[in-house]
Amino acid sequence: MTKEATFNNRLIHEKSPYLLQHAHNPVDWFPWGEEAFAKAKKENKPIFLSIGYSTCHWCHVMERESFEDPTIAKIINEYFIPIKVDREERPDIDHVYMSAVTAMTGQGGWPLTAFITADKKPFYGGTYFPPYAKWGSPGLVDLMNSIHKMWQTNQAKVIESSVSLTELLQSKESSQGKADQLTKNILTRAFDEYGQMYDRLYGGFGSSPKFPTSHNLSLLLRYWKRFSDSKALEMVEFTLTKMAQGGMYDHLGGGFHRYSTDQYWQVPHFEKMLYDQAILATTYLEAYQITKKEYYAEIARAIFDYVLRDMQFPEGGFYCAEDADSFDPEEYKEDNPQAKKHLEKKEGAFYVWKYDEIKDLLGQDSAVFNYHFGIKENGNAKVDPHGEFIAKNIIYVEHTLEETAEQFKKSPEEINAIIQKSKEKLFKRRGYRPRPHLDDKILVDWNGLMIASLAFGSSVLHEPKYKEAATRATQFILKKLMTKDGRLLHRYRDGESAIPATVNDYAFFVHGLLNLYEATFDVQYLQLAQDLTKKMTALFWDKHSGGFYMTAHDGEELLFKQKEIYDGAIPSANSIAALNLVRLFHITLEKEGEANLQQLFKFFANEVGQHPSAYAQMLIAFDFALGPSTEIVLAGTKEDPTIQNMVELIYDRFIPNKVLILHTSLDKTKIDPVILISPFVKAQVPISGSATAYVCQNHVCKLPVTQLNDLKKLLDELK
Repeated sequence: MTKEATFNNRLIHEKSPYLLQHAHNPVDWFPWGEEAFAKAKKENKPIFLSIGYSTCHWCHVMERESFEDPTIAKIINEYFIPIKVDREERPDIDHVYMSAVTAMTGQGGWPLTAFITADKKPFYGGTYFPPYAKWGSPGLVDLMNSIHKMWQTNQAKVIESSVSLTELLQSKESSQGKADQLTKNILTRAFDEYGQMYDRLYGGFGSSPKFPTSHNLSLLLRYWKRFSDSKALEMVEFTLTKMAQGGMYDHLGGGFHRYSTDQYWQVPHFEKMLYDQAILATTYLEAYQITKKEYYAEIARAIFDYVLRDMQFPEGGFYCAEDADSFDPEEYKEDNPQAKKHLEKKEGAFYVWKYDEIKDLLGQDSAVFNYHFGIKENGNAKVDPHGEFIAKNIIYVEHTLEETAEQFKKSPEEINAIIQKSKEKLFKRRGYRPRPHLDDKILVDWNGLMIASLAFGSSVLHEPKYKEAATRATQFILKKLMTKDGRLLHRYRDGESAIPATVNDYAFFVHGLLNLYEATFDVQYLQLAQDLTKKMTALFWDKHSGGFYMTAHDGEELLFKQKEIYDGAIPSANSIAALNLVRLFHITLEKEGEANLQQLFKFFANEVGQHPSAYAQMLIAFDFALGPSTEIVLAGTKEDPTIQNMVELIYDRFIPNKVLILHTSLDKTKIDPVILISPFVKAQVPISGSATAYVCQNHVCKLPVTQLNDLKKLLDELK
């Protein structure tokens, strides 16, 4: 069944790319809103709730198989009120019903399918359903008929089960926090758990699928620094190397795909998410700071180059994601538009290669390229359960540069030159293929992560263009996604800014602002970080128990108020907020922020203690809070070359638990606005008019230095 624009439903008026993908389905979709719930009550029908996102492969499959089928659509329309939700636009709704489906089935994922009552209470659900039973999964048609029959014959029982499930979810959420204390040994317990899950053959944790979740690796780097445990660093380096050698990394265009479907990092799920690029780039940069291995810096640069080339909105800000699916270039190049209309997109079609295609393009260099990247005549996918990659090749490093050099009796430099030239040719050729769908909405939270990463990257790699991109994205958010009363909105697309921000937007954007301040020393970003943290506390903080709710106190009322703590593919808002509170306390010394931080740790301590490795970002914040913290104040002007050299010295080192402040006090007629935020820097002034560094730990400062060699010694002595 193909998508024809012969049907129009209410989604045609939406901005979400995901909702617009379904605007021509014969299913009579509603967006989430009172119109749908009122109709469900009036007609006494349950709601068919479908949640996904525009770059979700199995969402496309379910749409193609079921939602584009008029026969199946007729059943949906007759028996249910169908609602579509973009999980990236409404993470609060997604979280509620993901919790429900996980409670019912023991697993979750997208597309998320939930059957709920007109008062929003769930009573049945799952993820992807084929139209008819297969692979041991019930068919959607049989399922809908069964639910309809139950609704007609025993509606009271269905409603009773929805009430019971809702009460269970509400009680689970309300009992989340049991007062406890995090202690230093929680870091060792997390490390032990990572050690048990660690794949010593291929890196990463567990078998398959393997997600990058590189905040786990960033926590291990902090563990290495605190405990001088070489095993932690070995785990990180091996994993980073294996990921970057695998097919999950785009060797031609830079950036990482969402996850590996196999243990070897070879066969990815090909979508590319903005948040993965941000988090992974940060970890590669941290590994570079520690090891000084240029390879890690190259990977970070390639990630940034990809984002700036393919994911950047011209006015500033970054798009969400690129799809895994696209049209097969050989099928799509037909001139017959009628034939094109019936084509189906295929997983990874933009990224995979046939053997002859590479041979024809590269000529004699193909032998070197194919050996290095494991290109085979019959295809090279080690895992292909659905037969998607028959006679296709995924580019991944099968033999190292040195092994390839030995095989062809050339120097590594000669081999590298051949490989780089070949990659450029293939990248240029790939540019003529039909591109995957781009989800071009701009989300504040994901942009906050990217701003933080680019700002950090500009400091570590001494690259101004990353700082400029982070600044432009920040200014775009301030211009387009902040209301007159200083509140954030969540999403921008196609000229429209909309949807009240969740706590993720505030926490992640503040995270970006703090990094951007350290990269630019523009005090407006530090002031904004402080102001938005206070706004976030007023809107989302649980004054009774501690912790931040996902939705604001005056936001839409859902089944229950949620506090997210699990650090999954994306770190939780509470974890990033905790790190922000630690950093701001060491800048401002404000007791209220410190008290909230301690209450936050206390509220989540019991949950974190049950499975510490699942809360890496929270433990990163806790590691900072444990101390020793480092406060570095530079006194001078940011234009002073010595100040710039001092910054380079600082970022040449891995000093994760630090804050960096610039105090400009050369003009006696003006008060540096940074003093209004960080009063303790008032006394830290240039010595004899020279740029000066004050290095402190837990606010106990060593003697100020003006010479770079002296600063280097102080930094090398830090614990």
